[in-house]
Amino acid sequence: MRLRTALVAALAVALTGCGSGPDTTTKSGKITISYAIWEKNDQASTQKIIDAFQKKHPDVTVKLEITPWDQYWTKLQTAATGGAAPDVFWMNSLNVRLYAKGGVIAPIENADVSAFPKAIVDGYRYDGKLYGMPRDVGIPMLWYDKELFDKAGVAYPTADWTWDDLRAAAKKLTDPARKQYGLLAPMWDQGGFYNTMIQAGGHVISADGKKSGFGEPGSIQGLEFWTDLINKDKVAPPAEVTTDTDPMQLFMTGKYAMYYGGSWFATAFKANTERGDKVDVAPLPKGPVQEGIILLGLANSVSAKSEHPAESAEFAAFISSDEAEKILSDSGGASVSSRAGTQDGWFKSFPNYHMKEAFDGSIPYGVPYPVSLNTAKWQDVQNKLLAEAWAGRRPAAEAAREIATRMNEILAEE
Repeated sequence: MRLRTALVAALAVALTGCGSGPDTTTKSGKITISYAIWEKNDQASTQKIIDAFQKKHPDVTVKLEITPWDQYWTKLQTAATGGAAPDVFWMNSLNVRLYAKGGVIAPIENADVSAFPKAIVDGYRYDGKLYGMPRDVGIPMLWYDKELFDKAGVAYPTADWTWDDLRAAAKKLTDPARKQYGLLAPMWDQGGFYNTMIQAGGHVISADGKKSGFGEPGSIQGLEFWTDLINKDKVAPPAEVTTDTDPMQLFMTGKYAMYYGGSWFATAFKANTERGDKVDVAPLPKGPVQEGIILLGLANSVSAKSEHPAESAEFAAFISSDEAEKILSDSGGASVSSRAGTQDGWFKSFPNYHMKEAFDGSIPYGVPYPVSLNTAKWQDVQNKLLAEAWAGRRPAAEAAREIATRMNEILAEE
């Protein structure tokens, strides 16, 4: 979910002085606005939302554009540089500040976002203004293999579980003779170590986005939670295992009892005919200081150069309406709506998983994904240094302090 550093640098220069897009008003008085997304699997639900909007607004035609993720941001940059960005398009919180500062997207005025998680909404604020209407929410959850728990006689995870409960269960569920581990511990920020850093009382970046939190005691403790599971307790496989093979695939082999995975994994696990019915989900275990769960969701932004700003803003608002959010959730895809009270259709799509309980047990403790103006630059440093700690080549505390030093230098340049 991040732009490559080179792309970020290029975009920062290219977005200055963008022109306006083409006029798409037809002779009949009808207009066409473009809507860009990157997920083809969401095409069906998105088209239903478009159809519902067009029914209410017969003079507006919405043209859906789907660009694969690995091409999406490059195409968007090129379009924005030429003054022809889509009228409405998917945005993420990692990039919204860059596009807002560059004048590519327009602030959204007088939007009622009270029905959305504050952590999601705050992720789309820049300089005191909102630049994206929330669409969905992704929540890190604890997936577990019921079959392995049953064989080991270990009780399933609950919403009351703590780090200590997870460690104790992981030890019982680890069987070196069978090459079986208590859990997977990939080096993943959104679903893994950002959560534990916060739960231990630390933070990734200060509230004003000017100072790193990696050197704080709680942050270090949150990182050591993972490295100890791998290198000290030996209840998680060596780092190279999850580097060489997709952790989702590993989890489905029946050799790993637990996995910090996303709520959106439900569709992939459900589709696995061999082991999909042998897994379930619970909220993340509680940390030693506080509860905290990273919430990350997409939003819809409006081009600041749209020839039809009123209609584009109205469409963006409609996508976040109760009607549209229910359409999204009822589709039963990977995306679950973020508007309160619209998720029931999504929960019903996964009757074998305790999705509602995990969802309801997570949302109240949501915190925004940590970002700055140029998130990708310091995340590159973060990932390179933490890879050494995950592999056991250097202490997590040492790596964390170096990250803090180098991250502060990067933030100072912003």
